[in-house]
Amino acid sequence: IVVLGLNRSHAKNALSKNLVKMMSKAVDALKSDKKVRTVVFRSEVPGIFCAGADLKERAKMHSSEVSSFVSRARATINELANLPVPTIAAIDGTALGGGLELALACDIRVAASSAKMGLVETKLAIIPGAGGTQRLPRTIGVSLAKELIFSARIVDGDEAKSIGLISHVVEQNEAGDAAYRRALALAREFLPQGPVAMRVAKLAINQGMEVDLVTGLAIEEACYAQTIPTKDRIEGLLAFKEKRPPRYKGE
Repeated sequence: IVVLGLNRSHAKNALSKNLVKMMSKAVDALKSDKKVRTVVFRSEVPGIFCAGADLKERAKMHSSEVSSFVSRARATINELANLPVPTIAAIDGTALGGGLELALACDIRVAASSAKMGLVETKLAIIPGAGGTQRLPRTIGVSLAKELIFSARIVDGDEAKSIGLISHVVEQNEAGDAAYRRALALAREFLPQGPVAMRVAKLAINQGMEVDLVTGLAIEEACYAQTIPTKDRIEGLLAFKEKRPPRYKGE
C-alpha cells in the first residue's frame, strides 16, 4: 500500500504549479512500480483534504498561463485516474474544486461525516476544469451533478454518502484521521488478491463504462484472457486444493 500525503499546510493544500508538478512526478513513479498494489490519497493537514486551485497564485497569472496550468492539472489528475492499481481517496477535511476533482479521479472515496465537499467553481465565474464536469455526473448521475455544479453547493460526509459521491462515511476521531484509517482497512482487503487480476479488473471496468454492453463484454473477455497464462492463476487453484492461502507473485 502506497500512501500519498498532501502537505502544503500554509495554503490549505491548494494546488499550486509546484504541487501539481510534484504530484505528477509521484504518480509517474507509481505507474511503473510493480510492487505497488493500492494507492491511498490523503492529507497530512488537519481539517483539509485540498482546497482546490491556489487562487493567490492564479490571481498573478496571465490568462494564457491559466489555461496551460489547468491543462497540466487536468493531465495529472487523468494520470492518477489511469493508474493501473486501485486508488482510494481518504477525505478527512474540506475538498473543494480541484480537491474534489482529485478525489473523483480515485476509484473509491471515503470521507469523515464532518468533511465538506463541493465543486464551487461557478462561484468564481469559471467551471470545473480538471475532470469535474465529466466525473461527477458519471459518479452521481447527470441531474444531481448539474444541481451541485450550478449551485456551487457544499455537502458534508453524510449527504455525500446519500447521493453516492462517496462509498463510506465515518465519524471523525480525535486524531482527525478516521477516513484515512477506513481507507487503509479497505486497502488491506484488496491486498490478498492476485495483482494481475486486480489490474485487468480495473481496466475492464474503466474501459467498459465508456462503451455499450456488447463492446464491454468483449473488453471483459480480452481482459480475462490476460489472466489465463499467469502463474498466479495456477497458484490460486493449487492453494484452493491444498486449503491454504495463495502466495501470489504478480506473474
